[in-house]
Amino acid sequence: MKRYIFLIAALTIALGAQAQVGTTLKEGAKATSEKAQEVGDEAKAAVSSEPAKSIDKAKAHVHHAKARYHAKKAAEAAKQIPK
Repeated sequence: MKRYIFLIAALTIALGAQAQVGTTLKEGAKATSEKAQEVGDEAKAAVSSEPAKSIDKAKAHVHHAKARYHAKKAAEAAKQIPK
């Protein structure tokens, strides 16, 4: 009986840790993607004419904000991972 309780407790802890790691990885990947899109929009804005330049700069700002948000969520999820 003790074995089964120990096994269930170990599985519960392992699955909880795996869920936190999955959240951290997912948010980290989103942050990286948003940062890449931001850099792409900034590069596009650097070589485009004035009306399109403003649009690309605005898109870059949006991607920057999203990247910061996802990076913050990833950091918070990483703190929740049991050591």
